[in-house]
Amino acid sequence: MESGGTEAPAADVLSGKKLCPKIILEGTRLTLKTEIAFALNEHPRIVGARAYRYHSPLISAEWCGFTNTPWGRGLINFLPEEEELAKETYRTWARLFELLRYYSWIVDRFHLSTRLYQKRIHNRDIDFAWLEERLVPLGFRLVFCVRRPGTFEAARAERLKVSGNPGQYQSTSEFIEEQDLMREFVAESRIPSLEVDVSDGDVGAVVNRIATWLAETGGLWRSV
Repeated sequence: MESGGTEAPAADVLSGKKLCPKIILEGTRLTLKTEIAFALNEHPRIVGARAYRYHSPLISAEWCGFTNTPWGRGLINFLPEEEELAKETYRTWARLFELLRYYSWIVDRFHLSTRLYQKRIHNRDIDFAWLEERLVPLGFRLVFCVRRPGTFEAARAERLKVSGNPGQYQSTSEFIEEQDLMREFVAESRIPSLEVDVSDGDVGAVVNRIATWLAETGGLWRSV
């Protein structure tokens, strides 16, 4: 439970603990990150018991806000000459997280997705150590969503039924390569992380596992 209104109080709220998890979901395409993000944002173990749907923050570095075109450039796929714009945007997000540290934040792709894209497309390894130094004290957790290589093709076929931008799903071999590189970046990250396999498509089971991990590692609450 995040704020006032007529929401039913969660057990954690009644016991004096405010739920304010901070979760970054990372992974290549077709790993159900957005589906998991929406499910996390409504899960009573993550955000508390609610009598109605509430607008707690769900944000994404995938928002293409740098250009005035559909599926344009943004915080992940910016051009080299836009790097300072991207860094300023990340600094803005970091400052907002710091100012609202006692709130829940669910992020569907963030700095590791940026690092992955920039490395693969522009051969530039963006240093985000400064950002992680600000995120770790706030209690951020990283969830790395993966799938078994043999399941990408079926996932691609399903996505093409609904995608408004099917061109981004042309090569599943590319996704497998991205997943391997992303795993290296996750291992290097200072943010505590959990790897979840979404190959069977069971979003509910994945979300329950994430909730359990957050509770076990203190990722649901802040002590100070």
